[in-house]
This record gives sequence, C-alpha cells and structure tokens, in this order.
Amino acid sequence: MHINSNKVENFASPATKSAWHEEGTSTMTNATPMPPLEVHKVCLPPHRTTVQKFRHRLSEIFFPDDPLHKFKHQTPFRKFVLGLQFFFPVFQWGPNYSLKLLKSDVISGLTIASLAIPQGISYAKLANLPPIVGLYSSFVPPLIYSVLGSSRHLAVGPVSIASLVMGTMLSGTVSYNEEPILYLKLAFTATFFAGVLQASLGFLRLGFVIDFLSKATLVGFMAGAAVIVSLQQLKGLLGIVHFTGKMQLIPVLSSVFKHKDEWSWQTILMGLCFLALLLTTRQISMRKPKLFWISAAAPLTSVILSTILVTCLKSKLHGVQVIGKLPKGLNPPSVNMLYFSGTHLALAIKTGIITGILSLTEGIAVGRTFAALRNYQVDGNKEMVAIGLMNMAGSCSSCYVTTGSFSRSAVNYNAGAQTVVSNIILASTVLITLLFLMPLFHYTPNFILAAIIITAVIGLIDYNSAYKLFKVDKLDFLACLCSFLGVLFLSVPLGLAIAVGISVFKILLHVTRPNTVVLGNIPGTQIYQNLNRYKDAVRIPSFLILAVEAPIYFANSLYLQERVMRWIREEEEWLASNNKSDMKCVILDMTAVSAIDTSGIDTIVELKKMLEKQSVKFVLANPVGSVMEKLNHSNVLESFGFEGLYLTVGEAVADISSAWKAQP
Repeated sequence: MHINSNKVENFASPATKSAWHEEGTSTMTNATPMPPLEVHKVCLPPHRTTVQKFRHRLSEIFFPDDPLHKFKHQTPFRKFVLGLQFFFPVFQWGPNYSLKLLKSDVISGLTIASLAIPQGISYAKLANLPPIVGLYSSFVPPLIYSVLGSSRHLAVGPVSIASLVMGTMLSGTVSYNEEPILYLKLAFTATFFAGVLQASLGFLRLGFVIDFLSKATLVGFMAGAAVIVSLQQLKGLLGIVHFTGKMQLIPVLSSVFKHKDEWSWQTILMGLCFLALLLTTRQISMRKPKLFWISAAAPLTSVILSTILVTCLKSKLHGVQVIGKLPKGLNPPSVNMLYFSGTHLALAIKTGIITGILSLTEGIAVGRTFAALRNYQVDGNKEMVAIGLMNMAGSCSSCYVTTGSFSRSAVNYNAGAQTVVSNIILASTVLITLLFLMPLFHYTPNFILAAIIITAVIGLIDYNSAYKLFKVDKLDFLACLCSFLGVLFLSVPLGLAIAVGISVFKILLHVTRPNTVVLGNIPGTQIYQNLNRYKDAVRIPSFLILAVEAPIYFANSLYLQERVMRWIREEEEWLASNNKSDMKCVILDMTAVSAIDTSGIDTIVELKKMLEKQSVKFVLANPVGSVMEKLNHSNVLESFGFEGLYLTVGEAVADISSAWKAQP
C-alpha cells in the first residue's frame, strides 16, 4: 500500500486532531494527554488490469531474481554472448582462465579423485550395483557438470543417500542376485527419470517444490539412513556371506547374529583396524582443517594397503571376500537398457522421483554452502538443469544417480579449487583408472569398502542440529524424530514420507489455525503490541484491539470468526468481573493479513453484522493493498465508510475516542 503523507487526504474534523486515554485500568489511574494526531485516509493501490496483476504474480512466483535483467538495453550480439553465458557458465569463466588457476584445479582434482574412486566403488555396492558402475558414474557426470554447472566447488559423483534409497527401493521388488540385468535396467531408468524431474524443475523454475524437504526432515532422515547404512556394512566388516536385503533395524541386527557361524576373525580384525584408521584421520582433519588432505587421501591409501595385504596373504586369508574382476574400458552405452514399458515401470519412476529430489536437495545445498564461503552466487534453477541433464546423459552411459557430494566438495574447497575444471581433472583421473588400473582392484577386500562407507556416512548424524531443533521448535523436532525412527523401523521411503507429511501438516496447521493476539498501548507512544508479550502495554478502556497474524483464507476463516467472538466474550467477562466500562469498539489490526479471499471477506462482513447487533463498533486498521482492493471490489468498504477504516490502530483509537467525547 502506497501512502504519501504530504498528499494524503485529511478527512477528520478538528475534534479528532487531539485525543487522550480515558481513566481505565489500575495501570492508568491518571489520564495521559496524547499529542495531536492527524487521521489519514487509507488509500487503494494504483489501478492495474487483470493481465498486469497476473504477469506481476507470475514474475514474483517464478522469477524472483529477474534472471533476464542483464539482457536489457543490450545489442543483439551482446545478448547472444550473454545467452551463451547464461545457459553454459563455462563461457563466463573460460575466457579468463589462466595457468595459475589450472595449477590449483589440478591439485584439487587429483585430491578429490583419490577420495572419489574408492567411494564410487563403495556407493555402487550400497546401491546393489556392480562396483564398476560407481566408477562410470564418476566419469561422465563431472564432465557434463563442468560445462553446465555454476558452482566452482561442487564435486560431482555418487552419494550415499541416493545410493541407499535406490538400492532399498529396487531390491524390495527385484532381486539384484537373481535378476541382475533387470535390476540394472531399472537403476538406469530410475536415473533417467530422476534427471527428467530435476531438469524440468529447473526449466520451469519450480525449485520451491524441494523446499518441502525441510531441514528438520533431512536431519532426521540422514541420521536414520546413516545408522542403517552403517549397520548394513556389518556384512562386509564381519565377513558374512548370507545377509538380509532388508533395510530396517531389527531385520539387519537379527541377520547379524543369526549368521554368527559365518563371521571371519581375519575380516573382523583387519576391518576394524582400517575403520579405526579412517575414523582417526577424519577426526584429525575435522580438528585441524589445514590437514584436510589426510582424510582425503586415507580412503585410497587404505584401499591400496588392504589390497596389497590381501594379495600377499591370499593363501592364508580364505575367509576374506574381495571385489573380484572388474572390466576395463570406458562407459558402455546403456540407452538400449532404459526400461519404458512393463510391470516395473512405476517402480522405476517412483525410485527416480525420490532419489532425484533427495540428490537435488543435497547438491543445491552443498553448492550454496561453499558459494557463500567464497561470496559468489549459485543459480538454483541452473543447478537443477545441470544436475538433471548430467543424470539424463549418465543414464545413457551406464551411470546411476549422481549429484554434488558434501564430503568431496569440502575436500575440493579445502584443496583450493578455483573453477569446475577440478571436475574435469577428476573425470580424467577416473578415465585413466578405467582404462589401465582396473586389474589392480581384483583383490580389494569388501571390508575396506564397508569401512569407507561407514566413515563417510557417520558425518550425516548431526547431533547439534537435532538438539537445536528441540530447543527452538518442538514440532520441527517431532518431524526430525519421526523421520529418524521411520527410516530405522519402517523403511527409507516410508520414513521420508512420514517426515514430509509432518512438515506439510505443520504448514497446514499454521494456515488453518493462525495466531490472534490482543493488543495494548505502550504508554506515552502510539505503539500497540501484544499484551502478553509486553508487560507494560495497557488496555484501552472501551476498546478491544485484536491482531490477526496470517492471511485470511477459506481454510481459516471460520476458525478466525469463532476465535474473534471468543476474544470478545472473554473480554466482556473480564470487564464485568473487574467493574470496568463496557466494550464499545473492536479494532481488527490487519497489518499482518497479507491476503484475503472471498471466504475471508464474508467473515469480515459477518463479524461486523454480529457486533452491530450487540451495539459494538467494528473497524479495520491498516489493511494492505491487495486486501483493500478486494474489499473495495466486493463493496464491503461502503459498509465501513471512513469511520470504519484507519491507517493505524493509534489513529483509530484517537479518532473514535474524540468522536465519543464530542457527543453530548
């Protein structure tokens, strides 16, 4: 609402130019003179056509950042160059790339490669996929992201959460042991649909959809997933051959103790030693960030040492399981393996949607985190498009769902990465590994992959955030707890669904049951605040001042009507019990009412009628522009008139009080 105090119309009589508090409560035993107060007219917003309103609303919803502002007043050639830079960020930083930047990117790329190679193999096994698929997924997607991505520090590849969810959802219907080809087809198809979803959200600028995964939901979900993933790795750490494919707490623990006869003491001993080594290096790097390279190099070093150890002692370590032979060569095409018909298509689509949303949430959150540290902007919609297109391309080149990894991105950042060229170096290193080094992984033991996964996912358990949620917002903590317990005892998708359901319920609760408060005057000022919050605020005799702190929609209009009438009843009871003067006027402060619909307007009209029957005046204070416009179009303003509509609560109290005093 636009108000110009120099041009606003003054419609008050001279008697309204000064006002004072009447004698009332015990805190106002002496009348306090109020300074002269001018009463202003509440103006309607400037007239706009329906088309103008619609365009403005669309702009606010889908283009809050005005992405095309750089194209204004530019020559056609300049617009072409800006368009290339907009869709392909590589054209933005590429012309200024230097040898100095390359040196930093090479160091960081080699560093994250040392972490990405063992993690890629480990996460593929977590998704119940052949280990080589994890390396494939660390080659093609980083190359595509380096052209389309806008984050300088995001390290792309498989991540634990998406791997876990994909493995859980697909293996619940299709056995990866009995039907490996079908399982692989579904994994690639789910990746394709994940990419389609991600790219579509970016193209259509619908990124707010992923906001329904609140921080509270993700904290609980990731903690539960970390516990389940860690327990699942007991298969590798204990050397168990026959292990449950279920992902719930009780079946996993039952399977561990049910197959005690399969435990291998050699596997347990070496597995725990390497796990202790990895956890120790992780703690060192956490306490001393400058030593980040210790934890970054530890996984690959552990793979090399454990492989050498098992190779040298293979004749004596019969119980130690190894990866086995891995094929050499580049990513084979997998377009012909995409599954677009059949009984399992719905499963692939559902898996793709859930893993797509989770990986998108993680990737954008990681990108924005490191962008904030270096004071540059990451376009969320362009990131969605980049991640989506790289997953679509990945699904056609034997890759499964990938996104930005927090652990690898942190290493990339600490190693001094300057641009996304570090991803190209990562992909080049993986390429060399795929072409020449695959035979070296033949005797890599499974226990080292289990230890690497446990070390990686244990950081997902965020105790501090959970404690903060408990202190700040109990409902958020409930969503976090339900997500955590749902993942542990039900399933990963159900736990996520429960948490999202609680988050949506919280939104609906705030919408359908908005907060309403009684306002009082802070003595000596024209400020009106919540009586319960400000103890020095006092009631104004004969007035009940209410504030609604939410839009008034069909979902809450009936509740607000009942709640306002209850406030009025309680106020009358309080006045009667304290021998105070009767209530003559109800003021509804609409400062926080950002929108209203026809049901809300009907509620306002109904409240006015009900109060008039009780000989109580009902006035509105400071309705915002869009609310004023709708009240005007519905002809409600005519029933209120100038004496029923005020710019502030203070002006309403002063003007109405003066009018009462002027009456004989």
